Amino acid sequence: MRSLKLAFAFLVAMAPAWAGAGVYDDMMRAIQIDDDREVANLLMRGVDVDTVNPEGVSLLMLAVKEGKLSVIKTILAAKPKINARNALGETALMLAALKGNTEVVRLLLDQGAALNHPGWTPLIYAAASNRIDVARLLISRGAQIDAAAENGTTPLMMAAREGHLQMVLLLLEHGADVNHKTQYGYSALTVALDRGQREIAEMLIKAGAEQ
Repeated sequence: MRSLKLAFAFLVAMAPAWAGAGVYDDMMRAIQIDDDREVANLLMRGVDVDTVNPEGVSLLMLAVKEGKLSVIKTILAAKPKINARNALGETALMLAALKGNTEVVRLLLDQGAALNHPGWTPLIYAAASNRIDVARLLISRGAQIDAAAENGTTPLMMAAREGHLQMVLLLLEHGADVNHKTQYGYSALTVALDRGQREIAEMLIKAGAEQ
């Protein structure tokens, strides 16, 4: 769960310190002010669409973070590595899920962004941040309900941990394993109890969680 905490801090505080200057700084500014024409112009002038900053944040990730749909479309037209990961192991789709931008999530999925992969997944991020609409979309596209992070954490565990009642209900409705355990023996129920989420704990017990 440490990785997800870092992810939240990273998303909030990310003020890119891109290597280099000149056209790359121009690209940053163009993305931040939603100037899709300038983004297209800079790409035509030779800016590598897969340029990253020292934290591995790509142009696509920055556009997703800024929520700039027109710029995202322009960058996608240049065929970036859509499943590239930053230093925290996050993809553009994971960041979009974390922000709850359903339209961007749909666009990335339509362009081939990976739903399921080893480690933290877009659905785990959506569950942790209580993005119900995004979670529904991800599930409808085939997101694995019980896909687990490296330490065994699942979307249900994150929803239970954060007290997201409706997210817990959604995941249970789609067959989430209520008794899945992490490598340290934690389940959604034990996580909920540890965090004082009594209503969610009672719901999990009713759903068959082992006490």
